[in-house]
Parts: sequence; C-alpha cells; structure tokens
Amino acid sequence: MSLLAAAAPGPPVGGTLAGVDPWRYHAHPEVWAIFTVATAVYLLALARSGPRLVAPGEPVAARRQVACFLGGVALLWAVADWPVHDISERYLYSVHMVQHIVITLVAPPLLLLGTPAWMTRWLLRPRSVAGTVRVIARPLCAGVVFNVVFALSHWPAVVNVTVEHEALHFFAHLVLFASGLLMWFPVVNRLPEFPTMSAPLRMLYLFLQTVLPTVPASFLTFAQTPVYSFYARVPHTLGLSVIEDQQLAAALMKVGEAAFIWSVIVVIFFRWAAESERIERAQRAERWAAAGMAQAAPEAGDDVLTWADVEQALERAGAPPPEPAR
Repeated sequence: MSLLAAAAPGPPVGGTLAGVDPWRYHAHPEVWAIFTVATAVYLLALARSGPRLVAPGEPVAARRQVACFLGGVALLWAVADWPVHDISERYLYSVHMVQHIVITLVAPPLLLLGTPAWMTRWLLRPRSVAGTVRVIARPLCAGVVFNVVFALSHWPAVVNVTVEHEALHFFAHLVLFASGLLMWFPVVNRLPEFPTMSAPLRMLYLFLQTVLPTVPASFLTFAQTPVYSFYARVPHTLGLSVIEDQQLAAALMKVGEAAFIWSVIVVIFFRWAAESERIERAQRAERWAAAGMAQAAPEAGDDVLTWADVEQALERAGAPPPEPAR
C-alpha cells in the first residue's frame, strides 16, 4: 500500500499477465481528500495565522517555501495514487522502491523547507513535543533511527507481511515517512533552539546515509532467486521478470538514492564555499579599510615638520642682528 492509499484487492497469483490489465484505472478518493485537506490547511495557516505570528512587514512565507511545500505534497500524492500505487502494490517491487525514495528522501526535505520558521515553532510549541524533538532530532539519534527503520523496511519477513495486510502496510509507510522527516530535520532546520549542523557536518551526515543501502541492494542484485515471496507470486509487467524487477529495485535503492543525496551534498558544498568566500572578502575589505585609515591619520603625538611651522619659528625669532662695521 502507498503512504495513504488503501490497499487494492489481493493480487492474482501467477507469473504472467494473462487476463490482467496492470494499467486499469483505480480511483483513490481518500488520497484526493487527504492531500486536498493538507494543502488547504497549509494555505489557510499562511493566510490566517501567519500575519499574527510574524513581525509587521515581514512576509509569512517566501514564494520558494510555498513552492517547496506544494511540490512535496504533489510528489506524495503522485506515489499514493494511480498508477504508481496500483503497480507497486500488485506487480513490481521496483515501483514500490520509487515510493520509498519519495516518501523518505524527496518529499520530507521539501515539506520541511516549505514550512516557515514561525509555523515550525507553532507546530512544536507544546513543551513535551519541543523537548522530544530536541532529543530525537539530534544528528546521531536521527541518523540511527532512520537507518534502523530503513533496514527493517527491506527485511523480507517485514515486506512479505506488510504488503499483504492493509493496516500494517499503512503503518509501515507512515513510519518511513516520519523517519525521513526526522533524518532531514537537522539538515534543513535553522532555528537555534532545535538541533542543526554546520555545512561540513551536514555533508558528512548525508554521506553516511548512503552507506547502509549498499547491504540490501547487494542482496537484491546478486540473488538468483526471489528475495520477497509476495512479489514472486504476483504477475509482472513492463517486460520484467521477478529477478530483473528486484535488480532494478536494487539499482534504484543504491544508485538512485545515492545520486539524490549526493546532489544535495553538492548544493550544500557550493553554497558553503560561496558563503565562505563572501565572508572572507568582507573581512579582507575591512582590513584594507582599517589599514587605509591608519595611514591617512597619523598617530597622536607624532610631530610632522611643515613649512608653516618654519615660518612661525622665524617670525618669533625676529630680524637677525646687524653685522659689525669693519
């Protein structure tokens, strides 16, 4: 099941597509309702609560923030609705992997970036919630939780059980989404009262998130038999066999996730380098300005002899005495 969509009826047993149409349309009105409400609540908060919680003259949200939030909602909607939801749940584990990537890596940072500072403080205003976030969103804790959830979500026993039980699968994807928000929080957060990191630490932290996917990706890549029995029983589409499907899932897990995280690392690096260069130039300009002022204004107590001083001394001395007669 996708993050929010209800599970479709049980998949037919077998390895062929005889009598099966994987592209048959299935409406998911509950998905439409949930994401429509989420978008409406966000926009309503910007319109009603924002003006009361920001300083006069300050915008409630930048256009980039609104675009990020709506983009995150749109991506979650796309993987929770037809056709991604139906194909991932009934036919292909590789498409299911696309869901996981969006749920844990792509949508969470967009939603966090789209949440203005005043809204974050408002959401975390209960003392118990704020205290919990200050503890679990520390980089070490957040990274460990994210990787434990990631490892469990790809364990064959967990996958086989959750994909066949609607409630369990909904809960599993909800936990994945929450772990993604937690992992990205110290990277995106700029509020001083909550965990954050310097740019070099953010890059190191994100790099470490690319290490663990190597383990399940290796099993899926080199396995000669189906790893997940559920996907061995369902029909396959797009011309993929069971083995090819799980190998594609492994490529998405390792290469796709790493490519996305490394793209974020590159952005962080160049922004950090640009900011460091800007600060260095400002400091250099200040040093030059200070040196120029020191040269222009002599230090107190320095005596500089000028022609006006010579003339004044001669006037005080008077005319020279006449020479004696010879």
